[in-house]
Amino acid sequence: MSPIRIALADDHPVVLAGVKALLQAAPDFEVVGEAVSGRAALDLFVATKPDVAVIDISMPDINGLDLAETLAQACPQVKLLALTVHEDRAYVQRLLQAGARGYLLKRSAADDLARAIRAIASGGIYLDPSVAERALADPTKPNGQEANATSTEELSAREGDVLKLTAQGFTNKEIALRLEISIKTVETYKARAAAKLGLRTRAEIVRYGVAQGWLEDIDQP
Repeated sequence: MSPIRIALADDHPVVLAGVKALLQAAPDFEVVGEAVSGRAALDLFVATKPDVAVIDISMPDINGLDLAETLAQACPQVKLLALTVHEDRAYVQRLLQAGARGYLLKRSAADDLARAIRAIASGGIYLDPSVAERALADPTKPNGQEANATSTEELSAREGDVLKLTAQGFTNKEIALRLEISIKTVETYKARAAAKLGLRTRAEIVRYGVAQGWLEDIDQP
C-alpha cells in the first residue's frame, strides 16, 4: 500500500520541524515538502499534489483561510487539514465551507495528528473533539439546533445514509460507489434530506452530523 503523501505549511520553523518529525515516525506517511508562508505553500501544493496538506491559519502572504479557498480551485484533489491554535467558531465554519476536511488544535497534535490525517486521507472529515460541538454550534439557534426541527427519523434510510456520508466528508462519487447507486441519485437524496432538515450549506450538514455523533463513526483504513 502506498504511503500517504503529506505537505506541511507553518511559518514557525520549530513547529514545522516538530510536526515533520512526528509524521516521519509513522511508516505509512511520506512528507513530500514544507513551506513557511502561504504563497510558498500554494506553490508547493500545486507542484507536489500531496494526498493531504497540513496548514496553519496564521501565515504571511496568504493566510490559511484564503489558502484553503484558493487550493480548492487550484488542486481540489488535495485534502486540507488545518493545524492551528485558533478555537473560534468562525475559523472552523469558513474552512469547512472552503473545502477543508479537517481542523485540529496544535495542542492535540502529538496524540491526534496521525489519526486526523488517516481519517482525511480515507475520505472522511476530522474535527478536534475539544472544539467540534462548540465551534460548529450556531449561537442564533437554541441549544445549537437548526431552525427546522425535522428529526432524522423522518428521513428515508437512503436519505439518512447519504447525508451521513456527506457530513463525514465523502464526495458524491465516493458515496455512489459505497452505496452502489448513481451519482445523480446521490444528489437527489442529498437535496431531499437537506431540504427536510433545513440545511443549506456543507458547514450546516457537518454541524448537524456532529450533533448526531456521525463524525465519531468514520470508517478507518
